[in-house]
Amino acid sequence: MTPRWLSPDEERAWRAFRRLVVAVQAGTARDLAAIGLSEPDYEVLSTLSERPGHTSTLHEQAAKMDWSRSRLSRHATRMEERGLLRREPDPADGRGCLLVLTEHGFDTLATAAPAHVASVRHHFVDRLTAEDLAALEGIARKVAEPGGR
Repeated sequence: MTPRWLSPDEERAWRAFRRLVVAVQAGTARDLAAIGLSEPDYEVLSTLSERPGHTSTLHEQAAKMDWSRSRLSRHATRMEERGLLRREPDPADGRGCLLVLTEHGFDTLATAAPAHVASVRHHFVDRLTAEDLAALEGIARKVAEPGGR
């Protein structure tokens, strides 16, 4: 099959998108690291905080974050060692486990959230107009939906 090479306009758009993603992620990751968290740490803490009882099955949490269960399990082990979460047996599934946000994990998130939102604003939101944000949301929806367009 012959590849459909990118046109100059498509190539510029693709490269601009990649630079955008790298710049925003690098900035927010640097700001989180300054307060002792990684981006994955923050995502686990914030998504667990949204769950009833700050608890989720490993399977549900991995699906919500679009991670493999093994990746989340390894990361959860590191977070558990730091007291940010704990594992409990899943009463509904004898082979599964629950991830539970600890009080220390919740306090860490509460301390980190204002700095994180300031970072997101600085590196992304405040640089765009309301129209830019709406357009970007529409673009993201198109790209993320199965089958594209």
